[in-house]
Amino acid sequence: MKFIKKFKEISIKNLAEVGGKNASLGEMYNELSSEGVLVPDGFATTSEAFWTFLKSNDIEGKLKNLLRQLNRENYKNLTGIGSEARKLILEAEFSKEFSEEIISAYKDLGKGEDIQVAVRSSATAEDLPNASFAGQHDSFLNIQGTETLLKAVKNCFASLYTNRAIKYREDQDFLHHEIALSVGVQKMVRSDIGCSGIGFSLEPESGFRNIIHLSGVWGLGENIVQGLVNPDEFDVFKPTIDKAENPIIQKKLGRKELSMVYAESSGHSSTVNIETPLAKQDSFVLDDKEIIKLSRWILLIEKHYNRPMDVEWAKDGGSNQLFITQARPETVHQAEDKRFYIEYHLKEKGEILTSGSAIGSSIACGVARFLKSPDEGYKLNPGEILITNNTSPDWDPLLKLATAVVTDRGGRTSHAAIVARELGVPAIVGTTNATTKIKDGEMITVSCEGKTGFVYKDALQFETKKIDFGKIKLPNTEVKFILSDPDRAFQLSFYPNTGVGLLRMEFIITHKIKIHPMALVKYAEVKEKAAKKTIDELTWQYKDKTDFFVEELSRGIAVMAAAFYPKEVIVRLSDFKSNEYANLIGGRQFEPLEENPMLGFRGAARYSHPNYKDAFRLECKAIKKLREEMGFVNLKVMIPFCRTIKEAKSLIDTLKEFGLERGKNSLELYMMVEIPSNVILLEEFAAYFDGFSIGSNDLTQLTLGVDRDSELMTPVFDENNPAAKEMIATAIHKAGKAGKKIGLCGQAPSDIPEFASFLVKEGINSISFNPDALLKGIENINKAEAVR
Repeated sequence: MKFIKKFKEISIKNLAEVGGKNASLGEMYNELSSEGVLVPDGFATTSEAFWTFLKSNDIEGKLKNLLRQLNRENYKNLTGIGSEARKLILEAEFSKEFSEEIISAYKDLGKGEDIQVAVRSSATAEDLPNASFAGQHDSFLNIQGTETLLKAVKNCFASLYTNRAIKYREDQDFLHHEIALSVGVQKMVRSDIGCSGIGFSLEPESGFRNIIHLSGVWGLGENIVQGLVNPDEFDVFKPTIDKAENPIIQKKLGRKELSMVYAESSGHSSTVNIETPLAKQDSFVLDDKEIIKLSRWILLIEKHYNRPMDVEWAKDGGSNQLFITQARPETVHQAEDKRFYIEYHLKEKGEILTSGSAIGSSIACGVARFLKSPDEGYKLNPGEILITNNTSPDWDPLLKLATAVVTDRGGRTSHAAIVARELGVPAIVGTTNATTKIKDGEMITVSCEGKTGFVYKDALQFETKKIDFGKIKLPNTEVKFILSDPDRAFQLSFYPNTGVGLLRMEFIITHKIKIHPMALVKYAEVKEKAAKKTIDELTWQYKDKTDFFVEELSRGIAVMAAAFYPKEVIVRLSDFKSNEYANLIGGRQFEPLEENPMLGFRGAARYSHPNYKDAFRLECKAIKKLREEMGFVNLKVMIPFCRTIKEAKSLIDTLKEFGLERGKNSLELYMMVEIPSNVILLEEFAAYFDGFSIGSNDLTQLTLGVDRDSELMTPVFDENNPAAKEMIATAIHKAGKAGKKIGLCGQAPSDIPEFASFLVKEGINSISFNPDALLKGIENINKAEAVR
């Protein structure tokens, strides 16, 4: 046929003929079907068909003349120009030959039946590595019958001149008269009675390459794009996708309160949003097998194209089969130079107005401007912060004016999120309440420093620092992170480092789990009614409430283990004091009252004790899952506050009882050196542990007999004190003699250059720093090694 190409005839080489979207569909249909990737069959109209249509209707010159009249200073006549251009196309006629070819190809696709099809626009400058054109042109779903199909094709042609598409081409410096529009006609996937979504072959915020990020909703995927609902989100770890039993490291249940389905009128593409039944709102759209299957497909697609990809997927509710319906190059992160990084940091904190999913990693201050629709765009001044319920492609010209965006609805793959990334402005999506909590016209600060973004009242002071990682040389002494917050892990992985020397799980327990583990183990015995009610609210998804603890803890640690894989990540088992544990929900009932919790029921002493052993089993279960099911064999375990050799022996037995046997599956055990007895008997402790980490704060405190939290004693507490340094030096020498690695976790090597010199001189193997001290620490160690 002259004006039609079937998918089996199309490859990526046909981009100029059928546009980026259709070329990609043909490529996958022909090249990846043998790998199991399912792409619905279809056909595409060619660019020649589009040019012939314009010429035969004598509108090519008229369109050029119209666009010459476009006001390129303020685009105030854009609406009129776009409307007139679309009218020219919609009032034109298809040739008999073109119509007959479309109908013939449609009949072939349906084997003589008038089947339901998706009709999608595909411009010849679309889905390129440097310009996605995402959402600029129209698509029509659930089209059935020849007349309706021809009308949908013409509407796709007309969508080349939507206001947003015209403006996008202007911004990207594309010449309007050089771009043709192809139309893809594809067998319909009945995701209206199933589910659909988007997938990225990298983590969309940081650009971290070892993650596949999926999002999904019930019904049609337009609800994700428009940000009308907060979707389910899943992160899958690429390096273990074919090795581990369960490579899914994150699962976040979205609200999904609406489902977009087809309206009753057959043959038309009209859709309607219905309320999602509560049972479906409370269920994930995909099970684990489907998540892994889709992720494998996306990984195959990425490898085939040899670049990060942005993919659309759909599940047919009738056949329960998954399909890939679109794949385009990811355009935000692949061109970034990860050598350079601009670090944003708030210098002060203020009143939090709302929070949600952070898009980007920057900060902006400005006047909040609440808009209900793009029609109110005249209210938005350049540099203001757009506050709205959700956005669609019709908002694009306005988004370019805003210095930040905040929405009530939407997830990380919503339209607002995608455009904010492309524009390089911070955004916070899915707040649920921004339009009610933020006043129109008030000064606010939008801060995206982690995965959770915060909107603060007033303009807060912040600082920026441009870092050139390419100029930073790692020293011979290993430099590691001290980490606790999973939200920053992917971004921090780009910093120069050799892994994580101390992963504190307390942050995850306090901020994500919030419940005392024994209150979950002995839920039926919890006496406090308010605590029991809160436990029910937090654990409603779990029949066995202890599974909540295991899942949340393993997911939080998994993010950090993934971020630095295959470098070692040393996770310290819980080291709350009894007064800190008591502050967790339901905790007071299960904790003793101690005069001096710092020296009381903490660390290794808790793990085998009848009052805590059942809770410790949950920690071990989470780590066993991480290593054996998720494949994070780079994870090592560290024991805090182990007072005696007897405790060490008991601990080894308890760990083995709970499935964590030293040496099995290459499991290494480390011990914190933070008590004088640890230094004195280090060579004996070495029989039970594979390495050591000096906790300089506690070791200094117990060496000098000073409470480091006492304001009165602040002048006495000093890690640089000769006695403290003697203890540290002795530990380093004894570890070396025993053939064991030893590191140090603390602030002193970054704050005090002489302290870094002392550690290097004594032969420390590694030093771990908090993120804000890492670069200064590297500088101090390099100076120390230069003069050693």
